Amino acid sequence: MKSRTRVNHPPAVRLPDDNRPLVAPIYQSVKFTFDDVEQSQLQSRGERDGFQYSRVSNPTLRQLELTLAELQGREACLLTASGIAGVSVALLSLCRQGDHVVLFAESYQPSRTVVRRLLARYGVRHTVLSIDDMDAFESVVSSTPTRVVLFESPTNPVLKVADISRITAAARKHGALTLLDNTFAGFHNHGQFDIDIFVHSLTKYASGHGDVMGGAVIASKAIIDSMKSDAIVIGATLDPHTAFMIQRGLKTYFLRYERACANAAVIAKFLEGHPAVARVSYPGLESHPQRALAVAQTHDFGTIVTFELRDGAVDPAVFSKALKLFAISASLGSTESLIQPGQLMLPRDLNPQERTWAAVANTTMRLSIGIEDADDLIEDLRTALGG
Repeated sequence: MKSRTRVNHPPAVRLPDDNRPLVAPIYQSVKFTFDDVEQSQLQSRGERDGFQYSRVSNPTLRQLELTLAELQGREACLLTASGIAGVSVALLSLCRQGDHVVLFAESYQPSRTVVRRLLARYGVRHTVLSIDDMDAFESVVSSTPTRVVLFESPTNPVLKVADISRITAAARKHGALTLLDNTFAGFHNHGQFDIDIFVHSLTKYASGHGDVMGGAVIASKAIIDSMKSDAIVIGATLDPHTAFMIQRGLKTYFLRYERACANAAVIAKFLEGHPAVARVSYPGLESHPQRALAVAQTHDFGTIVTFELRDGAVDPAVFSKALKLFAISASLGSTESLIQPGQLMLPRDLNPQERTWAAVANTTMRLSIGIEDADDLIEDLRTALGG
């Protein structure tokens, strides 16, 4: 074989059956091959195992899919290139012209945009409610045939806790599917509820280091299988190397999450007692209106702390700039602590009533607590708040 051919057909290295790598390799290959056409056809028809094209399936992605599905307590998982791609793929696959979606004002703005702009363009109707008003929710789903109920718990960014049992019971009674963006709560929470579809941004806690982006849709095998053909042609596929990085990040998922939760609880308590802070929203505080619900539904209270600066106590922009350990960033779930000021979260897509429900103002501050020393983080906040 001449050199020009050899560099395109390198020698194959095959491990013996009893000789395995401790860490699975990255299958950084778009294409896979069989020895003959018949085997390719069998795999395409689902009559044998294997892989052909990484937009359809890939061994590295498959390992991550299996891991995430098991963590969330479901049968199957579909990986996407970002969290919002997961939301989009799920909704585009589930909804048809004339369908109705219920969503809530207290939710991630891009998710609202998918429903209110993208799906609406194709004739999917929607109703926006407050996650606080379960009576209104039950009235809507009982009177309007609904395809999907899209919600979060706790909500982004003000950390309202959804009554998941009540939402799922009403949805199931009236034939609606429930789609929970479970990113804030994590894979170890909410699996016990009768939720049809979970969506996660893997960019956050799964990866944990702020260096890769991905998303996951987790559900029963039947639901995931029904989405696959649409996901394949939409093409928002996760890259194998990214999947490997997320799988690696999951090894420290519980260590990171537990440490950040412990830090968040201490910081929430500190902020609640500071004179420059008007109020703190953290489900672990006794003052949180849905604390009992959070205790009943989750194993912990999360790593996000949201609070309101008292009017006139400190300028929001000055406060954000004064912080040394909290980087101004729109993301969350990293090892380092982050802050997203209210100026960057204002829900401009909502009407006045919906903005009241969302409860985000210039003085709103969302902290994503990392794994640093809690005393250092508190001192940084104390200094920025004026002592």
